[in-house]
Amino acid sequence: MSESRALPTSFGELEVLAVGTVLLVEALTGLSLNSLTILSFCKTPELRTPSHLLVLSLAVADSGISLNALVAAISSLLRRWPYGSDGCQAHGFQGFVMALASICSSAAIAWGRYHHHCTRNQLAWNTAVFLVFFVWVSSVFWAALPLLGWGHYDYEPLGTCCTLDYSSGDRNFISFLFTMAFFNFLLPLFITLISYQLMEQKLRKTGHPQVNTTLPARTLLLGWGPYALLYLYAVIADVALLSPKLQMVPALIAKMVPTVNAVHYGLGSEMVQKGVWQCFSPQRSEQDRAR
Repeated sequence: MSESRALPTSFGELEVLAVGTVLLVEALTGLSLNSLTILSFCKTPELRTPSHLLVLSLAVADSGISLNALVAAISSLLRRWPYGSDGCQAHGFQGFVMALASICSSAAIAWGRYHHHCTRNQLAWNTAVFLVFFVWVSSVFWAALPLLGWGHYDYEPLGTCCTLDYSSGDRNFISFLFTMAFFNFLLPLFITLISYQLMEQKLRKTGHPQVNTTLPARTLLLGWGPYALLYLYAVIADVALLSPKLQMVPALIAKMVPTVNAVHYGLGSEMVQKGVWQCFSPQRSEQDRAR
């Protein structure tokens, strides 16, 4: 890979500007909303519970995705990749770690909510810490494998961001893809679906108010499903037959996930909303300084 990546001829100036603008909006929105969630956890003692630790893990992962999108947005607006081949590898690795951590944290939250609603036992701190530790160690492990030769990071079709290379479709890519997808997409999706289905059945029997048990699984499926379909297509056909513009769609969709997650898991919670209000309330600030 060259030190400075030029834009492919299939993208016009206006199209590159549009992609950069969309990425910038997604990055700033995701960073802002997830930063509010993280800040509320840090400033509000009531939120320091095992179950909310899982939400905090998700917010950190989604903030990382938004930072990754910010780098891609800046590169798109510059109309070139200025960080060289090492920068591409680092960008791909960081983005992959955060994406996997986001997916697995969503599954951990689903299991934690099932545990709370169906067993009526509070999630223990040691269990929550273990889940967070496992999610992040597992994500780093799988994202490091392409750096070690199983899989490979390369430029997206636009040439201003990097991801898992799917253009070759060789045996190395296929073996890594199916193994990684099973443990980091299909299994978390299954856990999320089953956990919320069991929780919904329990809530119906007990007559508790209904909660939205379908949005988390839909977010995983709609947010990361297009990437899965693109990778699957690369396995069974020549991905070069797809328009480079069409190949960029999954990346743009995936960068919206942090905003959706922040609204649903973080700012959609009344307790987190209260925490955000307390963080920015002048009265709250005066009380904190008086302590």
